[in-house]
Amino acid sequence: MAVQRFGMVIGVREEKVDEYKAVHADEHPGVRDLLERANMRNFSIFIERLPDGKLYLFGYYEYHGTDREGDMHRLAEDPRNVEWLAMTDPMQIPLPGEASWRMMEQVYFNA
Repeated sequence: MAVQRFGMVIGVREEKVDEYKAVHADEHPGVRDLLERANMRNFSIFIERLPDGKLYLFGYYEYHGTDREGDMHRLAEDPRNVEWLAMTDPMQIPLPGEASWRMMEQVYFNA
């Protein structure tokens, strides 16, 4: 089974940064176990202010399963994940033309 790597980007509301960081802190359980069940590993989120003055979140994860579409569907339907997204989505600002995170193209990987 080959590992698939995914990168994604979304804006974050300036006034929600502290809250966003708090719900993603190590001591907050969030939905880590759900991500694990969906075969998502090494999930990381970074924050950076770009030259346009706006704050952006950059996410990365590795998919270790064999049915990504099915795993993502089950994750999207899980009531705890629905609740999590209802809390975190309003903190984010999708890029123009997007409803949520914009997936990024991988151009390089060094094992």
